[in-house]
Amino acid sequence: MNNLVREPILSLDDVSITYPGAPAPAVRGVTLDVAQGETLGLVGESGSGKSSLAAAIIGLLPDGSQIGGTVRFEGRDLAHMPARTLRALRGTEIATIAQDPFTALNPIMRIGRQLDEFQHWRGDLNRAERRARATDMLAQVGLSDPEVRMTQYPHQMSGGILQRIAIAAALLAEPKLLIADEPTTALDATTEAQILGIMADAKARVRGATVFITHDISVVERLCDRVAVLYAGELVESGTVAQVLEAPKHPYTQALLACDPARIGKPTRSLPTIPGTVPAPDNLPQGCVFAPRCPVAIECCETIRPKLESAGPGRRAACHLVNT
Repeated sequence: MNNLVREPILSLDDVSITYPGAPAPAVRGVTLDVAQGETLGLVGESGSGKSSLAAAIIGLLPDGSQIGGTVRFEGRDLAHMPARTLRALRGTEIATIAQDPFTALNPIMRIGRQLDEFQHWRGDLNRAERRARATDMLAQVGLSDPEVRMTQYPHQMSGGILQRIAIAAALLAEPKLLIADEPTTALDATTEAQILGIMADAKARVRGATVFITHDISVVERLCDRVAVLYAGELVESGTVAQVLEAPKHPYTQALLACDPARIGKPTRSLPTIPGTVPAPDNLPQGCVFAPRCPVAIECCETIRPKLESAGPGRRAACHLVNT
């Protein structure tokens, strides 16, 4: 048996992100790896830094943004890569599925033409072969009459159909890294369930790894192998899905799970919430960033920032109470 450990496909080391004109970084000190064949779930409330990390990985932060640390894809530093080289990776080795299916596609181009352009890197295929490949992919993501869909414009379709097309476009790239940024947020519950089923099937089609960004714990449980929990721009807990969801170490992760409707066993008229709000990057507490909202905070939590440390085999957590 070969016991060699493969280098991660994606490796973030001490990553910080500061937006143009911002007084403080929106993301601070994030370190994590994504391995071959793995789906990593990035979880946290709005403002936790999930989409900022995704934008940093694919080079779509606003001009003038500053990235500290390193973002490596197969050993190549994406954060400091020439823009032309990074553009060549997007849509080929790295593919994305955006949050809003209504803005993911060009409204003035037919679907067939757009899917043809998504295959610009396939110099070994002629136009008819690319069209046949795209039509087949539409069928694989559950669209009826794919030939008809190829002739239509985005405005002629529902959000669920557009998201299927966006998934098809990403899979046509045969990516080594797929980034899905809350791809079901804009959809109704029934369509969301259908899209998640397609995403589960799509895992086998991705040659390398997937990063799935969501605020929904139940999505992570269904699709992911490992999970990284972000809060106020910091990584507060990570581990396998089974480890983190069955025995969360960080109080923030525990609070997220307590608010998951799927985990509430008794009928209720109101869902639980986490009191307070995520602090702004320029108004962080002195100690633990979660301390003002934490029901179990102790005195040192108010003044000392906890380090992200081992919380067991393959696990990390940033909490003063983890190893006490």
